[in-house]
Amino acid sequence: MKATAEKTEKNTVVLEVEVEQDQINKAVDISYRKMVKQVNVPGFRKGKTPRVVLENFLGKGVLFNDAIESIVPEAYIDAVKETGVEPVSEPELELTQVEEGKPIKFKATIKVKPEVKLGQYNYLEIIRPQAEVTDEELHAELEKLRNKHAQLVTVEDGPVVMGDVVTIDYTGRIDGEEFEGGKGTGYALEIGSKTFIPGFEEQLKNMTNGETRDIKVTFPTDYGKKEFAGRDAVFTVDVKEIKRKQLAPLDDEFAKDVSEFDTLEELRASTLNNLKKVKEKIVARQIKNQVITSAVENAELDIPSEMVDTQVESMYKDMERRLFNQGMTMDQYLQYSGSTPEKMKQGLRDDAGKSIKTTMVLEAIAKAEQVEVSEEELEAELKKMSEMYGQSTDILREILRTQGELETMQSSLIREKALDLLVERANLVDAPAADTIADNQA
Repeated sequence: MKATAEKTEKNTVVLEVEVEQDQINKAVDISYRKMVKQVNVPGFRKGKTPRVVLENFLGKGVLFNDAIESIVPEAYIDAVKETGVEPVSEPELELTQVEEGKPIKFKATIKVKPEVKLGQYNYLEIIRPQAEVTDEELHAELEKLRNKHAQLVTVEDGPVVMGDVVTIDYTGRIDGEEFEGGKGTGYALEIGSKTFIPGFEEQLKNMTNGETRDIKVTFPTDYGKKEFAGRDAVFTVDVKEIKRKQLAPLDDEFAKDVSEFDTLEELRASTLNNLKKVKEKIVARQIKNQVITSAVENAELDIPSEMVDTQVESMYKDMERRLFNQGMTMDQYLQYSGSTPEKMKQGLRDDAGKSIKTTMVLEAIAKAEQVEVSEEELEAELKKMSEMYGQSTDILREILRTQGELETMQSSLIREKALDLLVERANLVDAPAADTIADNQA
């Protein structure tokens, strides 16, 4: 087989392939051995018909045409390997010479991975967000802990206030008619949790135990069930019980009750340390995001739409798997969100394009910097996975190899090492005190 590759336009390559007679003869012979077992020819046992008789019976060229159907795909794959091109689309095939006794020639037009022209990626100036934990943040975290361990005390007298947990019976009506899903009994609702339709919980405030009230609300225009979206409804609500959180004093006794510490100061110090660790992780992630964003912005590459299409399909299927693991089908999710597969996929295109660019720029940087993953590093990653899945590293390696995922894993580790290298070389500039982590996350 002979193969040449010619770039005709941006990200488009034409392969010209010539399959020699020896390979054609072998393919025709395989076609004969296959068909002779399938075709009944009068006067011969199945599988014993001479080739010339079978060809006369089936018609001239049948074996040759059948051979072409296997030769061309195989030759295309071989040509891709031989020329080193990286297709990102199915080929458009054009047979240019198909005559018995002559080499088979064809063209394959394909979209290929774009070339990446790297810009500046070393010594990038990156703003390092402040990672200090403020007194307000520490106080808020301790208050979360108090609320988490609060006791609910029944309120005999007095109105419902924000934060109360109210047990209610309710019946909803639209245009005076009850509707499916609009009725509940003994439902415990925390006021301010925004669990119900906007405006519902606010209208429960100041109600008292045993009181009945009609609450008027309007379903949001983007409500999951289209038949309710934007429509007015009236809920008749009976308050059955009011409970209020009773917070324990923030003292040593509280520390003993909710933690392994004996004093409030120990609990405060541990909480502060945990908050610092969380912020440090956030800062590290934000620095990585800034580094790769800058490197991608400085690079030049034009992503073929076919690559984006493939990535979108992959993201869509991944979303289907995650929904399935949560006990929901994609159809149910689309119905609830009022979307369609087409709208969903269109919404994924921007992220798909960014993901492809990020991957390709990191791959180009890794190649330029000769970044590799050692066997020890691969083994360490497999060990982490083995501990997670309760499987030996040898078995896990074989599973990944069989599924073709081992190479994917290695590529991912190489990209991660390349990114770590850029972070290590980056020029980190501390952000002003006012530039907090929250500001950088926005």
